[in-house]
Amino acid sequence: MARGSLRIYLGAAPGVGKTFAVLGEAQRRADRGADVVVGLVETHGRPRTLQQLQGLEVLPRAQVTHRGVTLTELDVDGVRARRPDVVVIDELAHTNAPGSRNAKRWQDVEELLAAGISVLTTVNVQHLESLTDVVAQITGVAQQETVPDEVVRRADQVELVDMSPESLRRRMAHGNVYPAERVDAAMGNYFRVGNLTALRELALLWLADRVDEGLRRYRTEHDIDHVWEARERVVVALTGGPEGETLVRRAARVARRSGTGALFAVHVLSSDGLAGASPEALQHQRALVESLGGTYHQVVGDHVAATLLEFARGVDATQLVVGTSRRSRWARALRGGIGGEVIAASGEIDVHIVTHSAAGSPGLRLPPLTGALTARRRWLGVALALVGVPAVTAACLAAGTAISLASVLLVFLLLVVAVALVGGLLPAVLAAVAGGLAENWFFTQPTRRFTVDRVDDVVALAGYLLVAVAVATVVDRSARRATAAARAAAETALLASLSRSVLAGDRALPALLEQVREAFGLRSVTMVEQTDDGDRTVGTCGAPDGEQPEEIAVTDALTLRLCGRTLPASERRVLVAFAEQAAVALQQGRLAAQAAEVDRLAAGNTMRTALLAAVSHDLRTPLAGIKAASSALRSTDLALTDDDRTELIATVDESADRLTGLVDNLLDMSRLQSGALTPVSAPADLTSVVHAALSWLDDEQRARVRVTSPDDLPAALADPGLLERVVANLADNATRHTATGPVDVRAGAAAGRVELRVVDRGPGVRPADRERVFAPFQRLGDAPAGQGVGLGLAVARGLTEAMGGTLTAEDTPGGGLTMVVSLALAEAPAPAPAPVAVPS
Repeated sequence: MARGSLRIYLGAAPGVGKTFAVLGEAQRRADRGADVVVGLVETHGRPRTLQQLQGLEVLPRAQVTHRGVTLTELDVDGVRARRPDVVVIDELAHTNAPGSRNAKRWQDVEELLAAGISVLTTVNVQHLESLTDVVAQITGVAQQETVPDEVVRRADQVELVDMSPESLRRRMAHGNVYPAERVDAAMGNYFRVGNLTALRELALLWLADRVDEGLRRYRTEHDIDHVWEARERVVVALTGGPEGETLVRRAARVARRSGTGALFAVHVLSSDGLAGASPEALQHQRALVESLGGTYHQVVGDHVAATLLEFARGVDATQLVVGTSRRSRWARALRGGIGGEVIAASGEIDVHIVTHSAAGSPGLRLPPLTGALTARRRWLGVALALVGVPAVTAACLAAGTAISLASVLLVFLLLVVAVALVGGLLPAVLAAVAGGLAENWFFTQPTRRFTVDRVDDVVALAGYLLVAVAVATVVDRSARRATAAARAAAETALLASLSRSVLAGDRALPALLEQVREAFGLRSVTMVEQTDDGDRTVGTCGAPDGEQPEEIAVTDALTLRLCGRTLPASERRVLVAFAEQAAVALQQGRLAAQAAEVDRLAAGNTMRTALLAAVSHDLRTPLAGIKAASSALRSTDLALTDDDRTELIATVDESADRLTGLVDNLLDMSRLQSGALTPVSAPADLTSVVHAALSWLDDEQRARVRVTSPDDLPAALADPGLLERVVANLADNATRHTATGPVDVRAGAAAGRVELRVVDRGPGVRPADRERVFAPFQRLGDAPAGQGVGLGLAVARGLTEAMGGTLTAEDTPGGGLTMVVSLALAEAPAPAPAPVAVPS
């Protein structure tokens, strides 16, 4: 069965017209004779969208019941049974209701595609999984519903539905997106011009990358290996040498001339794992590339030119910037440089050879006589030369006429190679000269005299010397690279361990300084900070002696003082990295201390501010009501009727109840924070507790509360008195935030626990604010209309957790907020033992 095709309409923001566009495509396909049905479309009551549905077959939705609420979702089985050519499914990132066939709507779509049904669908850029953190940073709204980027990238077609921010805001102002009562809030928050512009740019860039992928895939499928200059892409080759900055800036200027050019910097590593470039230089050049808007890459290859061109073709580069060789003219004459090889094999990629101040520096030098070998190996080489030449001479003389002159020359040559491998250049030259003289004295006619009157004699002596130099050069370079590789591996492991410790925050400054002292064999290490009052020691390890310490600057204000030995330049580089990590550890400690102090002060300020607000407003309001009513009752100047007196007494009673509730909440929060609250848990009948809690509400609130509980509801393990306070606070909060309509209180048992759900149909709470509603003195901006100090939900959660339960907030289907109290089941009492008959 052939897989169905997927066409996605991608929007930068809600309201740009994705659903309208997808329905327009559905109408066009239906007009062309295709069997098109609508599986699920959310019109949101928009007239033009409803008009686009005219004439299209709309399939019934599947009904899913979750926690007593019936929801509608896409009927996957119904679509498969109907088996149309094309089905329209809106909102690809939608999360299905619990109990649905699949958790996500995009999974429903995948199932239909696999069944051979083509799908037209929509999605907004903020729902792409890779962009959710960026969108949250821009808009301040975290997206709960996401779709994997790979699902959208696999689509056969992705069409961008675009609209300028100003046009979208005009649509909203005309009421074409949201109802009139929601327009002002939306335009002042999510739909600000800056947010919409940033989302639009995200959508365009994401789609541009996908177009790029499609272009590369097309070229691969059709074996197109030449460059298509749809967009300038400039690759600059970095060696880690001093010319790097010049090349990067030149390449950035080349990329910038096209306006939308991309910059790639690449460094080719040798496949043997040995780095020949300076890590500090490459790091600095990488930072420069990234500051200019480019990307840095490292690739491994044996042949630099071929690897460089392979990378350039892989990113579809149009231009390649290479520095001219730093080798001397003679070296370049003997062997062409990388630039020449790149030009010869570049094909349609333009190559820029950039000159620089480091060009033409000497490149061919003999290794130093001492080289990178240890003194022990050099002395062994000298000993081998001094012993080997007489030994070989004696052996050849003993062989007499059985060995030819050519064999003698070969034996001496092998001796020179062996000495070079063991001891390097100086012992090898010694062996070559001594061997040449011995061969000339004992084996070249006339013997017993030095004769250099033939070409063979000169060739033999020159050959010994050339072999000695060549082999010694190879040995020296190998030893240097092996030493450098071993040291680099040790340094890398040491710095990696140190970085992990610092990032994890588990290494204090003294411990880091101790590690520095041990790693570099020092007697003491001290970190000093320069302040306005003079130098101040911030950390020390070891006992400083009387000698003058060596100072190494870490930052403008921090310095390391070292006692013990003078460090070579190679160790100073690693030490500076250690010192920088120690500075980071010092800063981390200070920031942690400052953050703790700031949190403590902020908490204290919040508490004081809230208490002042409570005393100045929320507590004074009922007191003022009591004072005014009691003064009126005591006044002899007022002619009050019985009805007036009854109303004033009711005002006093209502204000006193309100004041009592506020004070009780303050006292409960104080007991919770001090740990003085000790619940007495016992089996509690949830239905009885709920009805008792409703007596705390006024008559109007009680009339709006509907209680539902099964007859066989098991008892909960709770403190009945505290649970009554919890339910009263939740019911009071729900009725205050539901302007009209009922508030449902539902009890039930699920997953071995007893649940109580208080369901309101008010404005609801954003997912990002659901935990904030339980913070003390937090009313989420409803202070002008609120009648409390913002402690009701905080006290309710605290009391619930004290009883071993949980209190969480969920969305009410259709709008609103549902508070869920979950408590443990009370254990059923053990049956009484049966009476035992005692025989008389």
